[in-house]
Amino acid sequence: MEVSVVIPAFNEEDNIASVVKKAMELHNLREVIVVDDGSSDRTARTAASAGAIVIKHNANLGKGKALMTGFEATKGEIVVFLDADLRFDTGDLEKLIEAVVRGDADMTIARFPRPLKKGGFGFVKALAGWGVYLLTGHRISAPLSGQRAIKREVLESVKEIPGGFGAEVGFLIDALRKGFRVVEVDVNMRHRETGRSLRDFAHRGRQFVDILVTLLRKVYAV
Repeated sequence: MEVSVVIPAFNEEDNIASVVKKAMELHNLREVIVVDDGSSDRTARTAASAGAIVIKHNANLGKGKALMTGFEATKGEIVVFLDADLRFDTGDLEKLIEAVVRGDADMTIARFPRPLKKGGFGFVKALAGWGVYLLTGHRISAPLSGQRAIKREVLESVKEIPGGFGAEVGFLIDALRKGFRVVEVDVNMRHRETGRSLRDFAHRGRQFVDILVTLLRKVYAV
């Protein structure tokens, strides 16, 4: 089964080349697509130099739009979503894909180790986890993880990924409601970690609001 990798990116010139190069080490790789979501830096040029196919949005349309733009350009039977700030080894990425190839899951979600430093107080993650459980009956411990390997048919069935920080949660709820099998896979991946500055708390506040709005929309979509 051929694999397509989609990486939404916004002002990630410092890390995007590393993510692209690691992704290009995958077995059965069809393509690596970076969607530059209105960056003002050299993200697009850096990604292209690393070997990715680059699609540019003229403005920042949000992660959900970037993921859908990337998916619509893919040709692989398995689509992998990766965040542009990720630190990882290709072997961990292969773990996500293997469960889908074996037929154990229609979608896998990467479950990261504990963060190296203290960040927020867990309100955003708790909201997302409880929201997914109340709306689908499934307990997912890493509902916000953007690292996923997905059968093409799942994306074709769901058709749309919500915008903003509710992208992962909204897509997950839709997939579970449609009866697709979702499996979490333990990996040794890491993000650029945030702390407890005012800026970091403001960011988490925006996440909380976006996810809450997404959950409310899913309630009324039943």
